[in-house]
Amino acid sequence: MEENKITLDSLEKGTDNPGFSSVGEERLYDECDGPCGESKEERRREGKGRFSSYCRKALQPASKAKRFCKAHAKVLRMVVLGLLGVAYLCYFIAACWLNFQRALALVVMTAVVVFFICWSLFKKHCGAKVMLLLSPVWKCFQKSWPWLKWLLWVALLGGLITWLVLDTSRNPEQLISLAGFCFLVLFLFACSKHHGAVSWRAVFWGLGLEFLFGLLILRTTPGIQAFQWLGDQIQFFLGYTTAGSSFVFGNTLIEEVFAFQALPIIVFFSCVMSILYYLGIMQWLIVKISWLLQVSMGTTPTETLSVAGNIFVGQTEAPLLIRPYLADMTHSEIHTVMTGGFSTIAGSVMGAYISFGIDAASLIAASVMAAPCALAMSKLVYPEVEESKFKGKASIRLSRGQEQNILEAASNGAAASVGLVANIAANLIAFLAVLEFINSALRWFGEMVDIEGLSFQVICSYVFMPVAFLMGADWADSPLVAELLGIKIFLNEFVAYQQLATYKKNRLSGLEEWDGSRKQWISERAENIATFALCGFANFSSIGIMLGGLASMVPQRKGDLASVVLRALLTGCCVSMLNACLAGLLHVPTEVGDCVTFLSSANFSSTSYAMYTCCKQLFASSVLKNGTVSFTGAWAGLAESVLCLTQCCRHYNHTSCLGTT
Repeated sequence: MEENKITLDSLEKGTDNPGFSSVGEERLYDECDGPCGESKEERRREGKGRFSSYCRKALQPASKAKRFCKAHAKVLRMVVLGLLGVAYLCYFIAACWLNFQRALALVVMTAVVVFFICWSLFKKHCGAKVMLLLSPVWKCFQKSWPWLKWLLWVALLGGLITWLVLDTSRNPEQLISLAGFCFLVLFLFACSKHHGAVSWRAVFWGLGLEFLFGLLILRTTPGIQAFQWLGDQIQFFLGYTTAGSSFVFGNTLIEEVFAFQALPIIVFFSCVMSILYYLGIMQWLIVKISWLLQVSMGTTPTETLSVAGNIFVGQTEAPLLIRPYLADMTHSEIHTVMTGGFSTIAGSVMGAYISFGIDAASLIAASVMAAPCALAMSKLVYPEVEESKFKGKASIRLSRGQEQNILEAASNGAAASVGLVANIAANLIAFLAVLEFINSALRWFGEMVDIEGLSFQVICSYVFMPVAFLMGADWADSPLVAELLGIKIFLNEFVAYQQLATYKKNRLSGLEEWDGSRKQWISERAENIATFALCGFANFSSIGIMLGGLASMVPQRKGDLASVVLRALLTGCCVSMLNACLAGLLHVPTEVGDCVTFLSSANFSSTSYAMYTCCKQLFASSVLKNGTVSFTGAWAGLAESVLCLTQCCRHYNHTSCLGTT
């Protein structure tokens, strides 16, 4: 090393430091290759050890807190739930104190949730003890059931006949709907695959539950108010779609273009349904409804769950609830799954129909009533003759989504609806174009033999007119209701509901009922019947959707699926018609108010259905004799009678109007 020592002389002579020369670097590296390298590694390890030690010390409080939370998880959960419960109770009391009427919906929802929580706790802690105490009573009931059930059936039948006699005496046209109901049940029995194997318990219980649901929803004041409130809330809820669609498409498009007005609702509704599935709310609802149907009708858990699911979701989504069990289901159970899909509509498209102006309460009622009826008619048309693997099975496990959080569930729901929206838009374009082509061809063929105005709708109005009349529509309204049925079966219910919405809009606008020989709208009773009759996916275009959806889940059973699909389609059509018959039987005509007061204070600048009805009543009370108009009934002797008649004649035509000119 002496020869390489750095001196002032060497620096003056320009000699470089050998430690920074290439030769010097190599020499230094060789000299330090032993102990120096080891010391560096040791220092590195010591540094890492000190860093790990610092991290452990810093994270000690967090790890202690984690261990504490794990050890006391149950207590902490109860404390958090207790605090949340106290906070909600304070909020609930404040809401009721400030305005009880405004908080009525909150009271009802809270009562329902509290009831089911209490029921769940009662079953968990006291259910076994109560069942043990009631076991002697249950044994006694089982011994008495053979003769008790006949007594019960006689009492129910006698009560039903008495009610029908008293109820139909006021509105005899309801008897036509009752006759149509009986005819459709007998027709389906005639089409049964195995007449001798029909489970009449399932049939009668299903029809009984359908009638009970209909009576509760359409006739009782609490049922009418509850479903009307539910329908109003759904309409209000669907209104939030405007916030998203107006941002994407602009206000002009969503107000004027159908595709941007109705189809975004499907995206929003699908997103919400996906969130409800992720939270387990939909599964809970479906399980409760299916339990009621299964216990009363004696059907298997798999088919009952699928039909109950169809109340909320579509024909290919509901079978996903029981996907693991589809491969082992019998032909009758598969037929029931298909019938449930054809008999109802999905919640997402229901939102679109509500946006058309179709009554939301009627659509919800139709979906609820269709579930027991679909099960009953399916077991009538295709009775069980095989041994089901699921009969007597205590419970069926419902699968939940694979989403990791609620945001992913919302995103997946919205993304899944894109295909549905595109499918609806494409079908509307194709079917309406095909319909126009068919009508053009039929008009051409008709003109060859001097038949004017021949169209697909005209043919349907003649073919399905007897069915429409049997469902309870007036004879004058039957051709239009029959036309809607034909469009629904041969095209789809989307197009049919659009046409029904047009009729309803014309009626509510107060247009003349007849424009020459063309009827512009149908009565409120016929509207209600048509709403129920169209509420189902039973059309020929749905066959491909049904087969494609189920075959993708169980490809090994394609042959079995194809063998029962047409029978299921027929059953699904008849289920919707049975619902329509029941709606006609239970329909209560809207009472006309005091027309004298209404017309005396009415603004005749625009028309409405109430104005049309009162003007027709005024026309019926007027008598034209020798060019002079006189009035009878409530309008007799009133000074404003002539003025009201003059105003009515500005909008509607009648022979009495000749006396006001």
